[in-house]
Amino acid sequence: MKALQITKYGDFKDSLQFNEVDKPEISENEILIAVKAVSLNPIDYKIVEGNLKEMLKLDFPATVGYDVSGEVVEIGSAVKNFKIGDAVFGRVPQEYMGTLAEFVAVDSAVMAHKPEEISFEKASSLPLVGLTAIQALEKAGLKKDDRVLIHAGSGGVGSFAIQYAKAKGAIVYTTTSKTNMDWVKALGADRVIDYKNEDYKEVSNNLDIVFDTLGDDYTFEAFDIIEKGGSVTSIVGPPDPETAKQMGMEDYQMPEILSELIKEKSANYTLTWMQPNAEQLKEIKTMVEDRTIRPVIDLIYSFQDAVKAFEYLADGHAQGKVIVNLAETFENNK
Repeated sequence: MKALQITKYGDFKDSLQFNEVDKPEISENEILIAVKAVSLNPIDYKIVEGNLKEMLKLDFPATVGYDVSGEVVEIGSAVKNFKIGDAVFGRVPQEYMGTLAEFVAVDSAVMAHKPEEISFEKASSLPLVGLTAIQALEKAGLKKDDRVLIHAGSGGVGSFAIQYAKAKGAIVYTTTSKTNMDWVKALGADRVIDYKNEDYKEVSNNLDIVFDTLGDDYTFEAFDIIEKGGSVTSIVGPPDPETAKQMGMEDYQMPEILSELIKEKSANYTLTWMQPNAEQLKEIKTMVEDRTIRPVIDLIYSFQDAVKAFEYLADGHAQGKVIVNLAETFENNK
């Protein structure tokens, strides 16, 4: 089968190439998926560029990709929750990285049935961003009437988080560029902040939760605009002690400035290191089928143009998700 593999760290055109690899064999708890679509996420291009090489050790060549949607073509002897022909979606664990291939094997426990009446492309756009947003906002204790600021509302995680927080009854603020303001508002944001022409710290204050998707100074500035006892939930900031252990950072010490800010505001601070979760995928499926959540896709690339998809995403201007479509190698699906 054909797979897109990273052969070395660096530039996408030099580091990524299509190779013929063996079709995976499955164990008793695994399913084999004929891949229809894969969505790309920042972690994918950061791996190729070598930005995560200290954390994620790879043996080259290594197939890339985590998000996937497709059709079950083989099941292990112990698998009870799927049958051959089922349409599924999910975010595979690290040890199964490699969804940009014609087939992928994965533990059935981390997958879910695809939402009905949406395409494989749309289904593939949901797992990583949906699981990340849900886990981050759950850690922050999101509840009805909370005032929440979600940074970068036009991004993959941000666009899902706006819809999810609104569905939970929150009052949602978000930052984006002027060109994206109308469609971000259409996702459900109550107050859209043009970050180039407005100071988000003046517009949004006394918040219950800040969802930090940007890191750097934004992580620390979040404590200026939350109420005492509020929450800062990050996906890019320094780890909290519990998440550091989860990431294998046993001797980790939280930055002193962050510890002081947490103490000063009696705040809850967490970093989310997203984990695959089938039950949360089922929640996403239900919300999509109820039209509470809608997938947000920017561009769809063919499999042979996957390297161009990496280049486009890394430019940082995507409005929603970037998808690689592998379905042309199979029968057409709506």
